[in-house]
Amino acid sequence: FLDWAERAGRAAPLYNPLNVLFWNHDKRYLLELESSGVPIVPTVRLPRGKAARLEAVASAHGWGDLVVKPSISASSFRTARFGVSTWPAGEAHLSGLLGHADVLIQEYMPDVEQYGERALVWIDGVFTNAVRKSPRLLHEAAQVSQAMPITPSEHDTGLRALQAFDPGKLLYARVDVVPDRKGEPRVMELELIEPSLFLLQSPTALDRFVRAIEARLKAR
Repeated sequence: FLDWAERAGRAAPLYNPLNVLFWNHDKRYLLELESSGVPIVPTVRLPRGKAARLEAVASAHGWGDLVVKPSISASSFRTARFGVSTWPAGEAHLSGLLGHADVLIQEYMPDVEQYGERALVWIDGVFTNAVRKSPRLLHEAAQVSQAMPITPSEHDTGLRALQAFDPGKLLYARVDVVPDRKGEPRVMELELIEPSLFLLQSPTALDRFVRAIEARLKAR
């Protein structure tokens, strides 16, 4: 995909730019965000081939419930949740992933089931709206709400996440946040390549998206 994107970028401008795609394709970007002060869902990254046990990682961080996923993936590919009662299955899943991929282990955030994961939609310089996403793991269908307002704390967290690149230059973005145990939003994903922007849920966002594309094409 990145090879194709590089070829496409030589033939025509990319929105978002190629350097954004390269940075965002691997979820290790979360740890870079954390190092710059952005609150993220607590995350551990294990390199491919590392000998590791899920139970040991959970114990070291005080996590009783966690999510395991490849560092490069989309649409919840091979993403699964494990707890104390399912450690054996979790160990097998982790071992299988580490055989061919870097892996992220994240604390499971219980508020994702009540308040929900909020997808903050960014179009051409502003957050337009949010939707509530239900928890989605391997083989589960996505369920989303109608357009919802963005709280001030979510807006601030989303904007901080976008500072890795000049957000004014991004055509689109989606910042997925979830409350931690204190109710403060943490970044779960920063989608800058091919996110669902839920434009059917927000005619205002759709109109802004179309106008932004039109303006960029006229400016060429």
